[in-house]
Amino acid sequence: MKYFTAGYRLPQAIAAPLFGDRARFGLVVQPDDPCWQEWLETYLEFYYATQKKSVGSVVNNAGYRVMKRIDLTGKQVLEIGPGDINHIDCWRGTPEHFVIADIQQEMLNFSSRKLAARGVDHDCSLIERSDRGALPFADEQFDVILSFYSLEHLYPLEPYIEGMLRVLKPGGLLVGAIPAEGGLGWGLGRFLTSRRWFRKNTSINPDKIICWEHPNFADAVLTTLDDKLEKQYLGYWPLAVPSIDINLVLKFVYVKR
Repeated sequence: MKYFTAGYRLPQAIAAPLFGDRARFGLVVQPDDPCWQEWLETYLEFYYATQKKSVGSVVNNAGYRVMKRIDLTGKQVLEIGPGDINHIDCWRGTPEHFVIADIQQEMLNFSSRKLAARGVDHDCSLIERSDRGALPFADEQFDVILSFYSLEHLYPLEPYIEGMLRVLKPGGLLVGAIPAEGGLGWGLGRFLTSRRWFRKNTSINPDKIICWEHPNFADAVLTTLDDKLEKQYLGYWPLAVPSIDINLVLKFVYVKR
């Protein structure tokens, strides 16, 4: 196996607390589940408490630095799941036009204000989780698609990648980063941080939310990208050794054939 990951292959009693109880809860969101309903109400609080402070911020920023490898000058750019678009500080050049697409209107509003403050010409597109990759854009519209910490969420992944390829020009780039989901280091880190936050601040069973929010392990994401596009760059952080288990972030640049 090209991208072997030992973490999620540990015995179930060890793997479930690290990567969610997938055998019990599956990978598909149950919209009426009380834990999911509470998650929808607390998501933004969790995001800013765990992803934008201290260690979480350092981890996220490590992935954003892949932006220094590409030139956005004069490009048509789409970002799927922009979050708070912190990678803007790593940009080389200014796009001709920037489109942000998300299932969260609050995140679109935040990112739009940030782009406007930088004088970036842009549009927002609110998409539905149920659209399953059916992006509301023209064929071959974009030179670059950005995807930071979103591919682990999109299940099943293949139709979403196909949707991105449809709107990406031949020779266009897919650029972004994913967590080393399924790797031992990522699982242990979440056990000591995010799981504690859930227990302290909510009545949510994290074994459900981990399965439903991160259905795709990193090895499966990379394998799918390799099948659909041509890999130009793959970097591992923080150890720069090609192992999912001992790293936390995988950053990439792929080219549409």
